[in-house]
Amino acid sequence: MQTFILAGGFATRLWPLTEKRAKPLLPLAGRPIVEHLITALPTEFPVTISTNAAFAQGFQSWIAQLQRPVSLVVEESKSDRQKTGALGALAEWITKEQITEDILLLTGDNYLGFSMKDFLSAYRTGIPLLAAHDLKNLSKASLFGTVITDPADAALVKGFEEKPINPQTTLVSTGCSVIPKETIPVLLQFAASHPDNIGGIFEEFLRKGIPVRCFTFTEPWLDIGSFDSYLAAHRLLVGEKTLVADGSHVIDSVCQGSVAIGKGSRIEKSEISDCIIFDDCEITDCNLSDCVIDNHCRLTGVDLTGKMLREGTVLRLT
Repeated sequence: MQTFILAGGFATRLWPLTEKRAKPLLPLAGRPIVEHLITALPTEFPVTISTNAAFAQGFQSWIAQLQRPVSLVVEESKSDRQKTGALGALAEWITKEQITEDILLLTGDNYLGFSMKDFLSAYRTGIPLLAAHDLKNLSKASLFGTVITDPADAALVKGFEEKPINPQTTLVSTGCSVIPKETIPVLLQFAASHPDNIGGIFEEFLRKGIPVRCFTFTEPWLDIGSFDSYLAAHRLLVGEKTLVADGSHVIDSVCQGSVAIGKGSRIEKSEISDCIIFDDCEITDCNLSDCVIDNHCRLTGVDLTGKMLREGTVLRLT
């Protein structure tokens, strides 16, 4: 089985953090979001990541330090207007590489709390499989694409609804699925006219009479698409502790809640609460709460709550 990870989005809701880096490369509990996916995969699965030209260098640098081989496919797009589309990118890769195996399809900005082994064990040869998270709350489910299953067989998908006002189910679709090799011709045909509709391929399977199965899980699922969801994911994975990367120093400071400090940073005489601090930052005499501080920031004497700071920001209040 081949693994294909979609990481070509521009994530404008997370600017300025994603102006120069792909969202899947944002640090989460001490390593990039996408790395949590990679480490959960069987070691024998070949892995390919699809990104765009704007973020290619960042992925190349990250891949160079991984302990397992990962291939990179780069779209020529440098903005949303030039994008091929997620399904289009998948179809191009299948065609170019002449893929004739089953495909494990993942979205690079999702955190999946379930066992990948359990998910793959639920796959039946030739039948598409998708992972659905049970939110156990109809109101929350209305914010996502829902998965309607057969009342007589909860593992069999009967239909989908996109952000329904009155959802019929608490199951929501996530960025994890298996595309069987037998269905690749249908995928390629659908992608030719719907390159942006990655989720629509499962509706197309149903229209073509191809059954679709559902793996339901209640473990954490994090779709990291905004500042709030990024910090929520950070709190969930880090817990009530402080992670300090190699080469960083915390001196005469108090860290509370969930705190992650990247490599080569120095925190001195400060109070830090529920924050993500990237690499090579210097923070002195500050009070920071619910903040994300990008690389190479220099902060002195500031009091900030709920802020994202661009790389290289310098703030000094004396």
